[in-house]
Amino acid sequence: MAARRAARRVAPERLRIGLLGISLVVAWTLLGFRLFEVQVVRASDYAEMGRGQRTTRKVLAPDRGTIFDRSGEPLAMTVEAETLYAVPSLLTDSVYATQMVSAYTGKAVEPMRAAIAKGGNFAYLARQIDPEIVQLVLDLHLDGVFAVKEPKRVYPAASIASHVVGFVDIDGKGLEGLEYEYDQHLTGTPGEVEFERDASGTPIPQGELKEIPAVPGDDVVTTIDLPLQFAASDACSRAMVASSAKGCWIVVLNAETGEILAMAGAPTFDPVSRESANGGTFTNFAVRGMYEPGSTQKLVTMATALDTGTFRPSDVVTDVPDQLEINAGACKSATDEVYGCYRDAKKHETHNMTVQEIFSFSSNVGTIKLSQRLPKGALTDYMERFGLGSITGVDFSGEASGAVRIDPGCSTCLASAAIGYSVAVTPLQMAAAYAAIANDGVWTQPHLTSATVDVNGRLSDFVPQTHRVVKAETAWTIRQMLSDVVLEGTGTAAQIPGYRVGGKTGTAEKLVNGVYTNQNIASFVGMAPIDDPKIVVAVVIDEPSFATRYGGLSAAPPFAEVMEAALHRLGVAPSGTEQ
Repeated sequence: MAARRAARRVAPERLRIGLLGISLVVAWTLLGFRLFEVQVVRASDYAEMGRGQRTTRKVLAPDRGTIFDRSGEPLAMTVEAETLYAVPSLLTDSVYATQMVSAYTGKAVEPMRAAIAKGGNFAYLARQIDPEIVQLVLDLHLDGVFAVKEPKRVYPAASIASHVVGFVDIDGKGLEGLEYEYDQHLTGTPGEVEFERDASGTPIPQGELKEIPAVPGDDVVTTIDLPLQFAASDACSRAMVASSAKGCWIVVLNAETGEILAMAGAPTFDPVSRESANGGTFTNFAVRGMYEPGSTQKLVTMATALDTGTFRPSDVVTDVPDQLEINAGACKSATDEVYGCYRDAKKHETHNMTVQEIFSFSSNVGTIKLSQRLPKGALTDYMERFGLGSITGVDFSGEASGAVRIDPGCSTCLASAAIGYSVAVTPLQMAAAYAAIANDGVWTQPHLTSATVDVNGRLSDFVPQTHRVVKAETAWTIRQMLSDVVLEGTGTAAQIPGYRVGGKTGTAEKLVNGVYTNQNIASFVGMAPIDDPKIVVAVVIDEPSFATRYGGLSAAPPFAEVMEAALHRLGVAPSGTEQ
């Protein structure tokens, strides 16, 4: 009996072994299931998680495209530079570090300290610095100061072409000029690199590496001729000084193609620093600024008179006085309460004048008499044909459309428009209008770029729009009349030895807040050589001194200077026949 009970009892040692065995079986079974889940069921998920922990991605910034002049000279380009930054938590002496960085780079200390004070793991100290200077700073072994490569936009032509080329912000985004207009072309497409790294961030040798290269931005080839741009900019600056003017603008057009060979203004600015310039200085007045053209508008009035067959240059207009009263009492009103008094620049006896003489000597009264005999609506129609009151479509942002105000119910608007008032234009519009006469009556859309070039060398050419404005015979006649203006009229200062030149002076009182002031806008627009014009040059002087207020005095001399340079640049030989 006792032996049977002992046989039924299980020894504790054997029980423990059995339980341990069962536990091991269960554990191995669970482990097997877990391994099966990890290595088979969810293997791809865990592999991706692991790869994500040891890999990193970085965006590869594309190289911004280069802006060239017509001969391949760079106007804007990107160069290698480096940026100094700090990790605030690693700085042992931020005061000393920022002082040293400032001393080597010339950057102000205050912005550096303000960036550091914000905390975080990154603070800019000095961006886009010459690599040699950056290395000098790194050689100081300043705790917490590091460097990273960051490209920089530079402008080899400096201020000479700043109003055309424009500029970018610190991150390379176009803000003004062609940099803004063609920003999407110039920017390119960012790339990406993905690589495996260890816990310290160091790339793992033989590790996985994937790279999508950045696609560089397109290059932009402009129509600008850099030497001619320099000549125009220099002439503008000196004209400002000579006439004590507020500003000067010069546009040089290829009369046949509409290419803008130069577009310069003064005062100018440095496109990199921009520290000494105000916002108004950045504005390209040649495209965005509007002014009343005064007597340069008489080209459109005269073209209307001839093209409609209303007059011929030899026709005589009888009894032209030196002042004309549209509204009764206008010329006797001392306070301008009654509008409608028009006067010639110089007093003269009432006399007969040919149409050519009216144009050559810029008679306001004679021109108004011509306009009064034009077909109804003709002047407005021809202004629109010449592009006044509408944008030219130049490839430049913010172009002003100008304005033409000839209200049928306005007693003075037609007379004012005939002599360049009640009309607002841009310097580029006037240059394009004169280019239509130079180009045998065909208006051609002005443009600043000839092509964009992608990374594969494919060209996208600019194709300008064209339309006929006047008959070719009318354009030829107008050119001869313009030549007489320079030969014996108000534009004698525009003469160029060895070339026949034609052009028209303009002098208009400046309208400020709806009131005419004693300040003037003086201008001269002309072409050469007159028998087969290649070039049109427009010069606008803002607020010249009283002594030089007329376009023939302040604007004609820089016109002659720039026109001569343009003719030489295009290889136009002197004809031997001077004015």
